[in-house]
Amino acid sequence: MRVLMVTQAEKTHFLSMVPLAWALRTAGHEVRVASQPELEAVAVSAGLTFAPVGRDHLLRQLMHLTRRTVRRDGPDFDLTGTDTDTITWEYVRDGYREIVPWWWKVVNEPMLDDLVGLCRTWRPDLVIWEPTTFAAPIAARVVGAAHVRWLFGLDTFARMRGHHLRLMGEQPPEEREDALAAWLSGRVSDHGGAFSEDMTLGQATIDFVPRSLRLPVNLPLRSLPVRYVPYNGPSVVPRWLRVPPLRPRICLSLGTSATEALGGYVVSVEEVLDALADLDVEVVATLPEAEQAKLRRTPGNARLVSFVPLHALAPTCSALITHGGPGTVFTMLACGVPPLIVPQSFDDPLVADQVAARGAGLTLPRAEADGPRIRDGVVRLLNEPAFAGNAAEVRAEMRAMPAPNRLVAALERFTG
Repeated sequence: MRVLMVTQAEKTHFLSMVPLAWALRTAGHEVRVASQPELEAVAVSAGLTFAPVGRDHLLRQLMHLTRRTVRRDGPDFDLTGTDTDTITWEYVRDGYREIVPWWWKVVNEPMLDDLVGLCRTWRPDLVIWEPTTFAAPIAARVVGAAHVRWLFGLDTFARMRGHHLRLMGEQPPEEREDALAAWLSGRVSDHGGAFSEDMTLGQATIDFVPRSLRLPVNLPLRSLPVRYVPYNGPSVVPRWLRVPPLRPRICLSLGTSATEALGGYVVSVEEVLDALADLDVEVVATLPEAEQAKLRRTPGNARLVSFVPLHALAPTCSALITHGGPGTVFTMLACGVPPLIVPQSFDDPLVADQVAARGAGLTLPRAEADGPRIRDGVVRLLNEPAFAGNAAEVRAEMRAMPAPNRLVAALERFTG
């Protein structure tokens, strides 16, 4: 069958899809990746066939601008729904009014028409899309292809959609409003199709999150579980990483997008390194060279690297300090490494809460995160066996999930 994997140009979202693309290819299926031109080099370097569609979106530029020039009287709409006390009809209605034009339209409109054209000429049987790339289900509906979502982390989208549909159903008919459905309905009708609710969450959902860490979702979703297989892009294992560490190794990884779009790291790297300097550990800090240059000093037990394949580093580590990005956290949990998470944005706090509730790691609110508290958390992770034990249980749960090769058979049956 022909499979089209679609994502807006977000590198970290795409990288998690690569192992499934390989599995589909080795099973004999024809696979293409469609995204905005910005993603071309990343997709091609993964050994996949790439079809550029539309033009690059401007989300990062808008994030950069609004974070520095717009003063808000209150918090932004929290799609993750971490504070359930605020989940009212007015809150979700106004939230959808905000995120549809300022997020989902921004990343989808530049590629939508061209993606529909690609699907009309190539005729995919199955479209696999990441949760914010709504151009994909529109194109799939137009050509009659099956389509499924690929989650890059916790399913916050389905949970909030469930809140929205439930609360909207409680309103008088004249007061019901659905900004997402209205936008999707208008755009699919432009191309001769009709809206249905599966265009918001897929006809099925591929989910690599182990059941013990998943969010409750009050919607009848069809879940296709898959084992998380880390992929970090083309990489070389350095010589120092081929030798087992002589001391407990701590990974410090605060995210690639933190300095690009989110205004900086959640904690001061220099303060963290100083706080860990007296411990008998080796700290491997993954920092771009520009960030390394900002450090006034580097303790003797710290190793600074601009890049190292995380899936190769993880098995050598005893603990992780991170902002809570799903790719980082699940790569480490796949190796049984407990994290200390200082959440930064979007679903990071939820990831942190789920991991901490499972006893597989610790979380520290950003406002409380300083060198001494992070040091205390690392010491706990190293000295209290329960954290490593619970992380090992999560690892076993992840390894018991179907590998991407096994998921291919399920996708074949689903598409048929």
